[in-house]
Amino acid sequence: MTEPKATKERLEAIRHFMTYEVPFNRLLGIEITQLEQGEASMSIPYREDLLGDSTRPALHGGVISSLIDVVGGTALLTAVEKGDRLSTLDLRVDYLRPAGKSELTAKASVLRVGKRAGVVQIRVTSGDDKVHVAEGTGVYQIKRAD
Repeated sequence: MTEPKATKERLEAIRHFMTYEVPFNRLLGIEITQLEQGEASMSIPYREDLLGDSTRPALHGGVISSLIDVVGGTALLTAVEKGDRLSTLDLRVDYLRPAGKSELTAKASVLRVGKRAGVVQIRVTSGDDKVHVAEGTGVYQIKRAD
């Protein structure tokens, strides 16, 4: 199966949808920093209310896993047809070290797009020095528009 080419208009529509039409993304403050065919990068600016453990301090693991899920699904949206819908089937997160009081960044790359599912690999870093804090793999169901 050949992946469709994401046009500039399609990428802009995905950017708009993920930025303005998904309330949870706005709640977390997710920002799209890069979007192209089969890839997406996003960030979450640091906020005190995202801490899970203020004694360390460390960002909550749910913030990290949410960013992994959102950026993975967004990357896959660039590799499927307009009108196709996605839902998360499986999400694996490996927490490597605590994410401190700094911006969180995630980069996702599509590994495979099939007829009914797609697989995406995600890397998460923290801070200006890009400390590697987590890895993720997302498997998403694809409901075709046909």
